[in-house]
Formats: sequence, C-alpha cells, structure tokens
Amino acid sequence: MADKKRRSGAPAWALGLLALAAGSAQAAPIEGDWLTQTGGAKVRLAACRDQTRQLCGTIIWMSQSALGDGTDRNNPDPSLRTRKLVGMLMLTGFRPEGLDRWTGGTIYDPRTGKTYASKISAQPDGALKVEGCVSVICRGQTWRRP
Repeated sequence: MADKKRRSGAPAWALGLLALAAGSAQAAPIEGDWLTQTGGAKVRLAACRDQTRQLCGTIIWMSQSALGDGTDRNNPDPSLRTRKLVGMLMLTGFRPEGLDRWTGGTIYDPRTGKTYASKISAQPDGALKVEGCVSVICRGQTWRRP
C-alpha cells in the first residue's frame, strides 16, 4: 500500500512543478519609467487613456541637451510645433502579442518629426528593446530602468 501512495503522489508533485513553472513564465511588467538609450529622456509606459488594453508612452523628463528649446519644433504639422515635448505622448497603441512582446503601436521621433510603426520587447536582462520600422526594416534602441 505504501507503494501505491508513492505512485499516486508522484503525479501531484510533477503537477506542482508544472504549476510553478507556468507561474514564472508570465511576462514581466513593462509599465513604469524607462531611460532612453542615449539617456536624454525618460518615458513612462502605462495603459493608454482611451484604450486601457493598450500601452502608451509619455515623455516625462528630458536632459537639457536633448530638450533644446523644449518644443516639438520638427513636427510636420505647423500647429503642433510649439507644443512642449515633456508631457507629450511618444508611443501609442501597443497590444500584447505573446510573452514579453507588444506590437501594433507607433513611435514618434521628435528629432525628425516622423512617426513609425513600432514594436517593443522585454529582454532577459530587464532591458526593453524599442523598435521603429519602415516597411520591413526596423531600427531599435535598448531602454533601461532609471
């Protein structure tokens, strides 16, 4: 009878390990503040105001050298060229796609005034890879927690 108990206990033990592994495989949260690759700006990632199931990013700080005159002077829309960079939405519309990956969003580059299709992925070392794409060609940056 002791042999039966061992046999019946083994599957429960194995299931316990599987449950632990499944729990640890969840995506790391990427909401919060991130320092851009150059260190010139901090971006806060959070749920979008109008779409809580999507992720957006707002510029919350810029170094003086990155800030320039502090306005979105390179925006193609002349009416937006006087808006402040700090407080501006830079990343919009990201949706989770699998583990540690968000797609379907856009990223605005205030240095050029251009908006690109974008994707974000959490890296094993805790960094964030942020990519802007034109067609199938993407260029990325590595962002880190401040």
